[in-house]
Formats: sequence, structure tokens, C-alpha cells
Amino acid sequence: MTNYEEMARTICTLLDKKLGKNIVCLDIQNLTVIADYFVICSGRNPAQVKALYDEVEDKMAQAGHPMLRSEGYSEGRWAVMDFGSVIVHIFLEQEREFYHLERLWDNGDNRLQLHLDEDADPAKG
Repeated sequence: MTNYEEMARTICTLLDKKLGKNIVCLDIQNLTVIADYFVICSGRNPAQVKALYDEVEDKMAQAGHPMLRSEGYSEGRWAVMDFGSVIVHIFLEQEREFYHLERLWDNGDNRLQLHLDEDADPAKG
């Protein structure tokens, strides 16, 4: 596992703990030079999109990974966070459905298996 993969997985865990929905991590190293990983997540409303963003920004800065640039925070509809090799997209659900980044970047075998919120799995009792 690369350090960038670990970073992407850490971000997914942070989003999950803040109740982000439908978290996906795509390994895009072989598809583009803009980044190694995309993390995609949904929030239920603009306040949650901002809270998810704030959590990732704060915790990653504390871990020594400051954000390089971002867009979209003020409206809370779609925030993009650039950590260099990991780019995070936090959408309102309807915005995510409209842009559907997974359709553009998921090639069928580049989705990382995430083990998030396993305690909430109803199959585990």
C-alpha cells in the first residue's frame, strides 16, 4: 500500500465517522496524471458537506498533510479538496447524481475495497 493509498483510506475513514454517505475511493493512477486517488462522498445538506470538508481539512493538516487548494466550500453543494495525489469530492446527493464522477473514472477494477462502519452491518447481528 502506497502512502497515497493510506492517505486516501484515512480520508474515507474520516468521512465515514462524520456520517458521509456512499463513500468511494478510486485508484486513478493509470487513468490520468492529475492525481493517484479520487475520494468521492455525499452529504445530505450544505451544512453536512461543509462539516465533512472541515473535518478532513483539520485532521489531514494535523497529520502533516495540508490541503493545497480547494473549490466550492462556500455554497456547500460540491466541494473539491486537493491534497496533491489525493483529490476529495464532497457532493450534495443531487449534485453527485448529476456529475456522476464514478461513471467517468471507475474502469471496473480500480475501486478500492473499503471496510467502513462495519459495526452497522445488519448481517453481523
